[in-house]
Amino acid sequence: MAVEEAGKTILIADDDEGITMLLRTLCEDKGYRTISASDGQKAVEVALQNLPDLIVMDATMPEKSGFDATRELKSNELSRHIPIVMLTGLRTREDRLRGIAAGANDFLTKPVDAEEFALRVSNNLKIKEYHDFLEHHARILEEQVRERTEEIRKGYIDTIYRLAVVSEFKDEDTGFHIKRIGYFTKELASALGMCNDFVESIYHASMMHDIGKVGIPDGIMLKPGALNDDEWKMMKSHAERGAHILSGSNSPYLKMAEQIARSHHERWDGSGYPAGIRGEAIPFAARVTTIADQYDALRTRRTYKPALPHAATMRIITEGDGRTLPTHFDPRVLEAFVRNGPRFEELFEKRSENGS
Repeated sequence: MAVEEAGKTILIADDDEGITMLLRTLCEDKGYRTISASDGQKAVEVALQNLPDLIVMDATMPEKSGFDATRELKSNELSRHIPIVMLTGLRTREDRLRGIAAGANDFLTKPVDAEEFALRVSNNLKIKEYHDFLEHHARILEEQVRERTEEIRKGYIDTIYRLAVVSEFKDEDTGFHIKRIGYFTKELASALGMCNDFVESIYHASMMHDIGKVGIPDGIMLKPGALNDDEWKMMKSHAERGAHILSGSNSPYLKMAEQIARSHHERWDGSGYPAGIRGEAIPFAARVTTIADQYDALRTRRTYKPALPHAATMRIITEGDGRTLPTHFDPRVLEAFVRNGPRFEELFEKRSENGS
């Protein structure tokens, strides 16, 4: 557990006194402060009064269910950014979907495994900490932007880099990947004739495209081989998770980053996720990031696949291999990408040596 996690406040909401005592003990042993509620209505009241850093919410409670309490807290501006881990003895797909629809950030199944509980609590507290960090700095930096000084610009970009570093907690290769995406999108935006402001913005914003993966369990992120249906559903949720982390800012950088995080897996032909939008409905910055992300993903070794050379990668993107098709990409962006293929190869080789 990171030192800064100690002292965080966790609300345990469960009508079973034995489970409440167990979870409070597990939390307090890790240095967390705990508060509790015995039904859904009290959970909402206690959460709004104390604004904890994390809520562990039982799905089935008297007065108001955990689902309803979660929905109410997620719809309130004061509490919507508090991560909620849904605690349930229900294992059906319908119940998990109901929890996701209510806004739950994560799930734990009874009986609770102490080690899994500790990991999920730690991961969700990191997400809350990153959001608080972003919100705090965004407020400060929005005031400074009015002064139009170079010092402010550098300070703001430094905040973005700190957010991008979040992905490196998962995998060093991922850290190199996000930095290369910044260089790729900058190159492609320039080739497409975009203005300097857009080029600079997408360079910084695109590096946060996978920020939502901090909320995906390592067992899924680093799993060798194919994911099952539930794991794939969880993996795909990183797009909306990332957009959620980045939402609510007036900053043009973070507005673009939110669009990219949400839509960089959408496809020109409508076959992508999370919304299945197509064509011009996909934000342009996301369309540029999509092809850069796909190029880098094919070039990079992962636990489930080998790295491909540049020529094979270009062939897959331009001709298709069943999984990747040219119809997935904006034709204008694809044309600019092909025209600048040698530059992508050069950037990949250079930025894979030291990740800088």
